[in-house]
Amino acid sequence: MKKVAVIHGDGIGPEVIGATLEVLKKVAPGKFEFESVAMGGNAIDKYGVPLPDESLKICQNADATLLGAVGGPKWDNQPPELRPEKGLLGIRSGLKVFANIRPAKIFAPLASACPLRKDIAEKGIDFIIVRELTGGIYFGKHEAFTTPEGERAARDVMEYTEHEIRRIAHVAFRMAMKRRKIVTSIDKANILTVSRLWREVVEDVAKEYPEVKLNHLYVDNASMQLIRIPSEFDVIVTENTFGDILSDEASQIVGSIGMIPSASLGDDNRGLYEPIHGSAPDIAGQDKANPIGTILAGAMMLRYSFDMMKEADAIENAVDDVLKAGLRTPDIFTEGTKLITGSGMRDEIISRL
Repeated sequence: MKKVAVIHGDGIGPEVIGATLEVLKKVAPGKFEFESVAMGGNAIDKYGVPLPDESLKICQNADATLLGAVGGPKWDNQPPELRPEKGLLGIRSGLKVFANIRPAKIFAPLASACPLRKDIAEKGIDFIIVRELTGGIYFGKHEAFTTPEGERAARDVMEYTEHEIRRIAHVAFRMAMKRRKIVTSIDKANILTVSRLWREVVEDVAKEYPEVKLNHLYVDNASMQLIRIPSEFDVIVTENTFGDILSDEASQIVGSIGMIPSASLGDDNRGLYEPIHGSAPDIAGQDKANPIGTILAGAMMLRYSFDMMKEADAIENAVDDVLKAGLRTPDIFTEGTKLITGSGMRDEIISRL
């Protein structure tokens, strides 16, 4: 039996996590032991910190961790070290996960929800963003100071070592080998010294994968090309901050942020799995939250951590079948489809497993 640490999170987190646990119990009965742990705003309320030591320890001893969204306006005035998001950085570091995998795929039944022109959407959107997760500005030195002239100032340092770049590049190239064999590395090498090192190391790693075509794009150009020709992308690899921004852009061109799962992986099969959407406190408790992103994160967990390909395929096919039937939660509802609740979406997916 596999042990899964479960972080229910804040806002709609408990709703979408609850739906995912029901799906996992249906598709693989008796295969998992789930243990709930506190993290985020709920942990601040109960323990005074966003990531208690005991919570991290449970996650480190589990075979995988399933995470709901954390945070919300209630905790916005916390000092930086006590904000819910600090728990996210802490758990990623504590689990030693360095590669964030975010697929961006438009389901055929949701093509009308794509905000791009019809001729662009019809070419298909199916790419993966591989984002370095534990380096860069987010983990660099942060400093607020006063200049000699008495003016307030601040600086945040972007820093990467060669081995950090090399290991994330290998993740991207290995994924590309199982797909269309195209890697696009995104940087700002015309300005940033860090990006010039990034490009040099990625090009060095590419020599070990002669079957894979490597492209380079500056991040500003990449943000345009994701809108103009998303069908041209296969696997994107980039640093932490650029990946954070571009993956949110990608979530919108496929119709809804509620549809996108994410996996954070390290050197072993343990991983951290979550939807990319936030805690959405404005709709919490109203049964409006779309659970599909979290349910698909559960499918990624089955695939990457437990090698349960058949069960992962079953979940993904069930989601596709529900969408083909025209059933929609509010975030993906369009004229001519049937509006259902978040729990209704859960039940419809389970009924097709």
